[in-house]
Amino acid sequence: MAGFEGDVSKRIVALVRDILAQNSIVADPASDAKLVDVGLTSMDMVNLMLAIEAEFDFTIPQELITPENFQSVATLERLVVGQLAGAKAA
Repeated sequence: MAGFEGDVSKRIVALVRDILAQNSIVADPASDAKLVDVGLTSMDMVNLMLAIEAEFDFTIPQELITPENFQSVATLERLVVGQLAGAKAA
């Protein structure tokens, strides 16, 4: 499972980097770095949510679209892994 979670983390970091690059920001966000501190705006967060849904092919349930879940790469990784594990179990 650790390899799977590492892959999820790398894919989320790539999405964050792509959004930052659109804003002319070059950063390599640490797993626990607050995404607003590395340069994401509220509109960027919406774009990140949509990018995560497209990348991992699932829709984030409304009740999970919270500031807490979008704080860092680590919180997003937990969200994605939880949703993918739930989809596999169903």
